[in-house]
Amino acid sequence: MPQLLVTTGPESSGKTTLARALSQTLHAPLVEECSRDYLNRKLAEDAAWHYQEPDLLAIAQQQVAAEQEALRGIPSHVICDTDLMVIRLWSQEKYRRVAPDLERLITQSLAQPRLFLLCSPDMPWEPDPLRENPSDRWRLFDLYQRDLATLGLPHLILSGSHPERLQQVLDHLKPVNPSPA
Repeated sequence: MPQLLVTTGPESSGKTTLARALSQTLHAPLVEECSRDYLNRKLAEDAAWHYQEPDLLAIAQQQVAAEQEALRGIPSHVICDTDLMVIRLWSQEKYRRVAPDLERLITQSLAQPRLFLLCSPDMPWEPDPLRENPSDRWRLFDLYQRDLATLGLPHLILSGSHPERLQQVLDHLKPVNPSPA
């Protein structure tokens, strides 16, 4: 069964750069961050638009559909530039809850094996119109780490430069070769 390698963590922590590098290096399909497309499309339709709680479920449904499409070819890995765990954390932060329909979708999505690549915010903030938390990244990182541990989800904490992070993942994925007898 294919494994999803999911970049996760606070804003401006290198998730997209790592996801693209992994996709290229492993020749694996890349599932882009669906929330970015969704938000940009809505803002293009109405510049005064602000997302609401129901938008999180719509984004999550698009994310699941994109993951399923990438899995159709039965690759060994699929790289995801975030997944529903980001939406879950953001829902908790923004609305102090996770709507039941969203929680069900998240639980269903976790049936597909995945390794979370938790990106540390130890790199400079890069402004972006869709980003909201330039000064709160370490607190959010701690929340991601806590959620992954509490839910028992496999994860690897990454830090350092972009090349160092890529190498950390590749080293983790290397098969362990038994020593000759």
